[in-house]
Amino acid sequence: MKLDGTAALVTGGASGLGEATSRRLAAAGARVTIFDRDLTKAEAVAGSLGANAQAVGGDVTNEDDTQAAVAAAANRAPLGIVVACAGGARGGGRTVDRTGVPHDLALFQDTVDLNLVGTFNTVRLAAAQMATQDPGPDDERGAIVTTASIAGYEGQIGQIAYGAAKAGIIGMTIILARDLAAIGVRVNCIAPGTMGTAAWELAPAEMRAALEAKVPFPKRFGEPDEFAQLAEHLVTNGYLNGQVIRLDGAIRFDPK
Repeated sequence: MKLDGTAALVTGGASGLGEATSRRLAAAGARVTIFDRDLTKAEAVAGSLGANAQAVGGDVTNEDDTQAAVAAAANRAPLGIVVACAGGARGGGRTVDRTGVPHDLALFQDTVDLNLVGTFNTVRLAAAQMATQDPGPDDERGAIVTTASIAGYEGQIGQIAYGAAKAGIIGMTIILARDLAAIGVRVNCIAPGTMGTAAWELAPAEMRAALEAKVPFPKRFGEPDEFAQLAEHLVTNGYLNGQVIRLDGAIRFDPK
């Protein structure tokens, strides 16, 4: 999969890992569509990238919004690249807390929708578009990268919703790769550890230092561009398919 002149869709592309990916792909010549709920931020990032980028506002859990983003991307060039970064957590909690109160069901559903359902919605609609396009070498029509988390492997106490959602993305990877093999689309997944996104800049310095100390090597947070570098490699290496790659400095989360 070549980057130059190929359309790329990055969900959650206006901040954090998605922004870093948008910038790296655009710098390599891809025609990037930044799809984000915050249209103002998406437009600012796209504006800084020049003619190789455009912004689309919307929600990855909404079929119409996501279909519109796919169409906008494919309108610029054949859609060959998707990096699904949209996700996150708007809260957490134990399955049952110490006072016996059960986890809020709506919060659990919202977290699963945003991460797992939103990722699946993006992949299914983008892959359907890719299926209509002419294949390239090896009959490849596209490459998709999804974003999980190491919380999907060893989620901590209080991460039941987020960990379950990210575990679902991990579990989808090999199935998506097998399902989409028939149309020549590869699917891989990145499971980041603690990454130095803007959200961590608001955390107390001692909290960040304690987390960094737990990383075997190097003893620091990952950089968003390191995520973007890996996403670029997963797109361009034509024999990588069905893989989940941990990007975490070899850390394994403690129970809490």
